[in-house]
Amino acid sequence: MKKVLITGAGSGFGHEAALRLAEKGFDVIASVQIWAQKELVERDAKARGVKLQVEKLDVTEEGDRKQALDWGVEILVNNAGVLEGGSVLDIPGANIRNEFEVNVTGPLLLTQGIVKQMIKRGEGRVVWVSSREGLNVNPFTGVYSASKHAVEAIAQTMKMETQEFGIEVATVNPGPFLTGFNDRGFESWKGWVDDPAQRVFDYTNLAFPRAQFDPEPVYATLTAVAAGEIDSFRNLEPKSMIDETKQLIDAPWSMKTTDGLKSRHDNVQKSYDMDPETPVSE
Repeated sequence: MKKVLITGAGSGFGHEAALRLAEKGFDVIASVQIWAQKELVERDAKARGVKLQVEKLDVTEEGDRKQALDWGVEILVNNAGVLEGGSVLDIPGANIRNEFEVNVTGPLLLTQGIVKQMIKRGEGRVVWVSSREGLNVNPFTGVYSASKHAVEAIAQTMKMETQEFGIEVATVNPGPFLTGFNDRGFESWKGWVDDPAQRVFDYTNLAFPRAQFDPEPVYATLTAVAAGEIDSFRNLEPKSMIDETKQLIDAPWSMKTTDGLKSRHDNVQKSYDMDPETPVSE
């Protein structure tokens, strides 16, 4: 399998993975949400000495998804995504719906058409770029986390439903990485159409609540999973957070409804204390 489609390749993880897969000799279609991103991807590919095909593919647009069915995709990397930062009590309805359209509904509809083509060929690979937030939760990323929990459910179900047809399915679960994605998400409130006086929180005082890692481990893992060099279903980076993630998955079983009442949660306080774009200390 050599023909790879990577969505959301205009920036971040998808951008670098597209270039690295092209360097490995894959026939890469790097899709971008808007045409303005096309020149950037092509320029970086030229600088790296690789060739790839850049196409406009907004996963929320039916026409764009239909066009992708003509590309003969053998490996699909569902990387396109958006982070809408803010309390689950404050995020406006339109922004909630957009979060799920971009992160869940659009990618799934794209995948339905492409995987049915894979089934006819008897092989294929689908990589869902989920998140550590698809396994845990944090304050002010609840709607994003909900969308990634949905991605986890879809990916696990798809693994069961398609294995008899020769389709490989995997997830890549990045934690907090310093690509600009998280910090941009915590500024999305600036575009909300709502009444600021009705908000529970003042977002001028809040920032992404974790120090962030250098993204190299995700670049390497995403590239390797897409290339078939890693066959683990779930691939969380950084690996140093795996034990913490598993503990947090188990934590709700012992949680009480009265825990911490009338006191601010430690993780909420971190959003007040953290500065944007704080790197993990070496």
